[in-house]
Amino acid sequence: MISRKRVLVTGGAGFIGSHLCERLLAQGHQVLCVDNYFTGTRDNIAHLLAHPQFEAMRHDVTFPLYVEVDEIYNLACPASPVHYQFDPVQTTKTSISGALNMLGLAKRLKAKVLQASTSEVYGDPEVHPQTEDYRGSVNPLGPRACYDEGKRCAETLFFDYLRQHKVRIKVARIFNTYGPRMHPNDGRVVSNFIVQALQGKPVTIYGEGTQTRSFCFVDDLVEGLMRLMDTPDEVTGPVNLGNPHEITVRELADRVIALCGAGATLEKRPLPQDDPTRRCPDISLAKRVLGWQPQVPLEDGLARTVAYFERRLRQPVTAD
Repeated sequence: MISRKRVLVTGGAGFIGSHLCERLLAQGHQVLCVDNYFTGTRDNIAHLLAHPQFEAMRHDVTFPLYVEVDEIYNLACPASPVHYQFDPVQTTKTSISGALNMLGLAKRLKAKVLQASTSEVYGDPEVHPQTEDYRGSVNPLGPRACYDEGKRCAETLFFDYLRQHKVRIKVARIFNTYGPRMHPNDGRVVSNFIVQALQGKPVTIYGEGTQTRSFCFVDDLVEGLMRLMDTPDEVTGPVNLGNPHEITVRELADRVIALCGAGATLEKRPLPQDDPTRRCPDISLAKRVLGWQPQVPLEDGLARTVAYFERRLRQPVTAD
């Protein structure tokens, strides 16, 4: 039997956060969704607003939050280059001040707190696939550093709060995740390709498209986050959560074009600065400690994501 908890999800109206809120409610928990709606949208949680165990609050995590909860999932931060480079100082503040505020809250409440970290902490990796003990190859001065280094500093704060204040922490390093409720203009490769193909525009790839990525469907990722939160206190992470199946960006473009039934053409553009050439998780630790590995094949996940964007592109745009 699952004990019912009061759970705070920061960034809860975002792509991953909204799916997490949905799953937590399905398990009978009370959910407080906190979001400033910079990248999250009310549309993502509209179907949850009438649920008696769900509450939505507009709040920026760079400011302290005083609530009573048992668990905290800290997902609040722009996660795509288009959004986190729009206001890089604010992105860094969200990662660092947001982590400090959530850790302070967890310390006061003696609550468990999970940090949604990222594969970006590995930078443009020199080892492949990436294991949790790899310290990364990150450019601290580049345009991606506000996100990369912000998340790295957040991890540092989490482990310092563990050592200094005995806060019950969990750290998940999230690799490329995709699925319904992705922002159509987030600049990520899956949403970019699908929206371009559905609109009959050229599908843009950077360089020759030989750089590789591994794509995890959002339902699998949420399952991994919840399993990590439910581990004993001595399991802190960091734990890689992602799909170890690696494909090239060019192959992904071809699959999306085929699924969309579009006669789209490919358009090549120069590689962005510090764009990693290979990115693939080693999930041995997640398999061993969480009993977790992705279950949704790429073709199935892409088909569900294409169906979502087909519906989304037919809808009028609403303001938050």
